[in-house]
Amino acid sequence: MNNDLTSTNTDRKMKPAAPQLRKTAQYLMPVQLTNNELKDSAYDIYPFHSVGDHKIFNGYDALAQWICGQKTVLIDGYVGVYWDKVQAALQHCFDTAGLSVKWVQTDDFLKAPAVIEALVQPYLGTYDSVWGSKCSLSLADLYDQQGFKEATPEGEYNINIVIGTGAALCGWKAPLIYIDLPKNEIQFRMRAGSIYNLGSNEVNEPFYSYKRCYFVDWVLANNHKKALLNRIAVIADGQWLDDINWMHWSTLMEGLDKISKSLFRVRPWFEPGAWGGQWIKNKIPGLNKDVVNYAWSFELIVPENGLVFESSGYLLEVSFDFLMFAGNEAVLGRHAATFGDEFPIRFDFLDTFDGGNLSIQCHPSRQYIQSQFGEIITQDETYYILDCQEDAQVYLGFQEHIDADEFYTALQASQEEGIELDIETFVQKHPAQKHDLFLIPNQTVHSAGAGNLVLEISATPYIFTFKMYDWLRLDLDGKPRPINLEHAFNNLDFSRKGDRVKQELLSKPYVLEQGADYQLVHLPTHAEHFYDVHRIEFSGSVNIDTEDRCHVLMLVEGSAVAVQTADGTAQQFAYAETFVIPAAAQSYQLVNRGKGLAKVIKAFLK
Repeated sequence: MNNDLTSTNTDRKMKPAAPQLRKTAQYLMPVQLTNNELKDSAYDIYPFHSVGDHKIFNGYDALAQWICGQKTVLIDGYVGVYWDKVQAALQHCFDTAGLSVKWVQTDDFLKAPAVIEALVQPYLGTYDSVWGSKCSLSLADLYDQQGFKEATPEGEYNINIVIGTGAALCGWKAPLIYIDLPKNEIQFRMRAGSIYNLGSNEVNEPFYSYKRCYFVDWVLANNHKKALLNRIAVIADGQWLDDINWMHWSTLMEGLDKISKSLFRVRPWFEPGAWGGQWIKNKIPGLNKDVVNYAWSFELIVPENGLVFESSGYLLEVSFDFLMFAGNEAVLGRHAATFGDEFPIRFDFLDTFDGGNLSIQCHPSRQYIQSQFGEIITQDETYYILDCQEDAQVYLGFQEHIDADEFYTALQASQEEGIELDIETFVQKHPAQKHDLFLIPNQTVHSAGAGNLVLEISATPYIFTFKMYDWLRLDLDGKPRPINLEHAFNNLDFSRKGDRVKQELLSKPYVLEQGADYQLVHLPTHAEHFYDVHRIEFSGSVNIDTEDRCHVLMLVEGSAVAVQTADGTAQQFAYAETFVIPAAAQSYQLVNRGKGLAKVIKAFLK
């Protein structure tokens, strides 16, 4: 078995962007590949889907030429785009061509920051809370609609352009360019203080900026984006500071249609954390190693992941929601009516190798997350142990004689007085071995101990973690990490204790099917989980039907696996890469490309 991921992706141009504009150690995705060859033997941090040659265009000069052919255009896009840089780059092209341009900036029609803050405040809770509730406003509510209507194209200019988030609200009947921006880049820019929240005029603390994005800005921008699907003529990627890649909308739709019926992998991204470890840093090639650790890999947390398309070496990323807006029925099959545009399954890594314990925590009940935060589904989780060090542990469930009041008092004293807590007096600790599956339905006390590389297979919600004990440590900025005792104790299920934990929360695998060089292992999830887990173990190849369900997969043992879907689409995936087979793919074949037994985890909706 070969699980070595340390080879180098030499075909990527990678360099950090200007630090004053984005605060992160992560590299920007390259504009162009220098050697357009897919690395079959190593984890790829920039997975892409090809759309054919000469379909993605590079640079503001090319975009300006396209605009010149339209005369009047709308340039709309996501929150966080550097609109001043886009305008300046295009203006330079128009000046070179000797063309006069009337620019109408949507920011000029935003309501006053204080008015907008009053509109969105009901969805943000108290300032010190990290949670709010999903906003029910529309993007148009933030703008002076009368002012928009009074702005009209003027014939004395060669070109008329409305530019900025919400440009399509102006009512002009003109071709629409949409500039998208990855969620991680939005956060990096906000941490640097180089962009503001929508309609704001001041830099907020990063946690507040993120809360505002999650509960307000992204909700409004996503709904606006969805309403524009039939109007967009050109889609562009705005993550680079002085460059841009773009393609025609029809090309994107063809690409989305293709992957919605075959296979896809999203672009992962990586973050350090207070408890983070060294597995990701040491095992995944292409990442910046000049960081203290990597705690998370967003393998498939689709509200924040993007899909990358490639043409003649150029890359263009769009947010995952475009796929769900255009093809949710193909992706989810029989479950599309239930989940709509929401992709329900999440894969991510929690890295505590040579790191620390996660906080002792729990997640809200479905009723609580719906009533308090406006989410549809709750944060039901499992921990699959992809790798672990000797003596690795998982904290899960209460001790038999747990007393809720005593537990609360001990936690409160620890928080207020800085007293270390003997957490094992209250919470059970279980040894962790490779390929174990720990079940964490909502309301269950849990934590991943040090020495683990956890593949978290979960429902999609991902920010509703109620911390009770965090080992008295500070975050990477030297600030105390928030403790959420009230939320936690509104949700904890104290009946998950004693022997019941081993019976209900430690998955007990068994063989469902078996052949000469193949077996299908069922790793049962909890009755409250709406998803289930299989492990496919094989030495040669195996054929699988989707049964009109979406399958989320990862090679968890072996070096590489080739995948071919019924339509002939073929791709190879390395160890620890997450990939998705949509329901509409109908069937697919897995072929072991490594030595020894391959093991592939498959998560799917029940």
